[in-house]
Amino acid sequence: MVAHAPIKNVHGNTLDRLGEAIVSGRYPPGASIPPEPLLCEEFGVSRTVVRETVKSLVAKGLLITGPKLGTRVMPEDDWNWFDPDVVVWKSKIGLTREFLRDLQELRRVVEPAAVRLAAERATAEDIAGIESAYAGMRAAIELGGDYVTHDLRFHQGLLRACHNRMLVQMSKALGALLRTSFEISTTRPDGPSLSLPLHRAVLDAVIARSPQRAEKASLVLIDGAQEDIEAVLASRRKLPSLSAPAAQLKVRKVGV
Repeated sequence: MVAHAPIKNVHGNTLDRLGEAIVSGRYPPGASIPPEPLLCEEFGVSRTVVRETVKSLVAKGLLITGPKLGTRVMPEDDWNWFDPDVVVWKSKIGLTREFLRDLQELRRVVEPAAVRLAAERATAEDIAGIESAYAGMRAAIELGGDYVTHDLRFHQGLLRACHNRMLVQMSKALGALLRTSFEISTTRPDGPSLSLPLHRAVLDAVIARSPQRAEKASLVLIDGAQEDIEAVLASRRKLPSLSAPAAQLKVRKVGV
């Protein structure tokens, strides 16, 4: 079954359009966005919708408002890069090497440590959920289908299994960032089938309650994803958009 993105309401659509305009550089850092009447006319919405949209963009770090400032665009460093909307807008206008580098460095810092904790703390329920996600990944490779969604469930399951409340919260925030990496890796021929045994090694180490082996296996998996990303960037193929449903794998038999 193909998962479709939910239909957004007027506020959601207006938020996407103005957010994309800011992220694309149409309104550069320090610039004022147009006044409410012009935004109402451009987007065909009420002042209430525009005001709610601006509030949302302030919360995401893209805008700042003040009595003498007006409403101005903030520098990229102030944007909330853990916000899924910001990541999606960035992917639509073009992912940069710097953005992908930051993502991989973040994964290398967070995931191995979380997996190490998961090997110590994972419950039977946690492991069953990760096993289910792994089975979905394998089925997508062998029978065709949505590999990325199961891959995301696998990694988020590992982060939840560490039973650290802050890391669990981070797993929610990292969702769009992780999907960026997985979508790119999946576009590489044989990328999923080559990474599947690496995922199995991580899961087996967690099941075996071996923190050191789990951490090491996680690093191998993340470094493999880095190689995939570098290969895709070097090929100059068009990068996937996170606003579209996850790419579907074609049927491919593998002996794993």
